[in-house]
Amino acid sequence: MIAMVQMRLHAFLYTSSPFITAMSITTFLVLSLFGFLEMLGIHLQYSKLWNVNSRRSSIKVSSTVGMLFLYTPAFLFGLSSFGLFPDYDFRCGLVASALTVHFLKRILEVLFIHKYSGGMVLDSGIVISLSYFTSTATTIYSQHIVQGSMEPPIDLKSLGFYYF
Repeated sequence: MIAMVQMRLHAFLYTSSPFITAMSITTFLVLSLFGFLEMLGIHLQYSKLWNVNSRRSSIKVSSTVGMLFLYTPAFLFGLSSFGLFPDYDFRCGLVASALTVHFLKRILEVLFIHKYSGGMVLDSGIVISLSYFTSTATTIYSQHIVQGSMEPPIDLKSLGFYYF
C-alpha cells in the first residue's frame, strides 16, 4: 500500500534540490507571517493600501518609482535567465518567457497606462520586490533543474498558454 502511494506521488513530484526546499519553506513562513500581520491590521505601506495618516516615519518614494522598483528586478532576472541557463527545453523556456513577459507588461503599464498620485514606503517596496524576485528566480531555477525529468502524464502547456 505504502509503495503504491509513493509511486503515485513520484509520478507528480520530483526530487527537489536543497535550495528549492529551503526557498519553499522560507517563502511559506514569510508569507504566513505577512498574512498574520495583515489580520492584525499591520499592512504593507504601498499604493492604495497606504495609510496617509500614518505617523510612522519612513522613506517614501513616488508610486511610479515604487511600482517600477517592485517589478524591475524580477523582469531583469527573467531576461538574464536566458543567458544564465542557455540550454532551456521547451517547458523551461516557456516558463521563463511567461514570467519575463508578465513583469515587462507590468512595467509598461506603470510607465504608460496607470496614473499614480500617492506614494510608497520604501521598506514595504523592498519586501514586495524581494518576494517577486525570489519567486521568479526560484520558479525558473526549479524548471531548469528538472529538465530531462519525466514529463507529467497530463500536458497542461497548451491550456496554460491559452490562459496566459
